[in-house]
Amino acid sequence: MEKGLVQIYSGDSQGKSAAALGRAIQFAIMGKKVVIIKFLKANQSEDFFKRMEPEIKIFRFEKSEEEFALLSDERKKEEIHNIKNGLNFAKKVLSTGECELLILDEVLGLLDNGILSFEDLKTIIESKSEDVDIILTGSRMSDEICQIADEIYNIEAVNYKIFEE
Repeated sequence: MEKGLVQIYSGDSQGKSAAALGRAIQFAIMGKKVVIIKFLKANQSEDFFKRMEPEIKIFRFEKSEEEFALLSDERKKEEIHNIKNGLNFAKKVLSTGECELLILDEVLGLLDNGILSFEDLKTIIESKSEDVDIILTGSRMSDEICQIADEIYNIEAVNYKIFEE
């Protein structure tokens, strides 16, 4: 049995979720079960994602069609309750062994928004069995988060210009 890894895909540019999805596809090709829980994002491409089931199951607990950052304070409070349901679902998935890869997409943003504490995230991660991989995505990470990761990937846009001489 292989030891499952905790990986972080972080950075200010786009591509973190796409990289995590690529990893999910690799797991699915190997016949492994994948669960993705999306946080803080607008409800987009759900029909496409549903076509990946049952190999890759994608969940979003927020009810709003809009991105979390664009919501009013009142609507944010409502969504925080839904987000916490998603976090409880993540614990359940890990404790019941429902998958070999769990992706918590934009979970680091929950830390930035004060919705999730580092200790609560650590508790979720510690509930995984030895052979389960977890991928955490988000823009910023703290030194604390780095301590619980086995691998950290900084996704950044790099522009190379070829100069003609």
